[in-house]
Amino acid sequence: MLVREIMTRDVITVRPETAIRELAELLVEKRISGVPVVDDGGTLRGIVSEGDLMRKEIAPDLPDELCILGAVIYYNGLSEYREAFRKFAACTAEQIMTEKVITVNEEDEVSRVAKLMLDKRIKRLPVLGSDGKLSGIVSRFDIVKMLL
Repeated sequence: MLVREIMTRDVITVRPETAIRELAELLVEKRISGVPVVDDGGTLRGIVSEGDLMRKEIAPDLPDELCILGAVIYYNGLSEYREAFRKFAACTAEQIMTEKVITVNEEDEVSRVAKLMLDKRIKRLPVLGSDGKLSGIVSRFDIVKMLL
């Protein structure tokens, strides 16, 4: 079976300038756990999940550091700290979204997508059409529903 046969085609999306509060309201109102961020042309820019929004409530852990002769050298966790701080300070979808999004195509086999979701612990994957634009979204729920 192919992704295009089970994906949700009517995708709820947000724009990059959507405020964090609007994002949270949308997720709660629609009972969804994440939403793609698209530009005017329908190109996928990123995705915002509940986990991303939860980062707003958690102060980032400081990276590991070493002090030598008055100089501070960060040796572990600096990139993770920058990413966590970016999400902590975010005000818009563009600022909080995950930019490196794993995507699938309409013609991909559902079994391959299911394995990818399990291996990467992903709950939803944007589906791109042959034109490279967002054409749907496939979730764990869609795959489970397929079993019926």
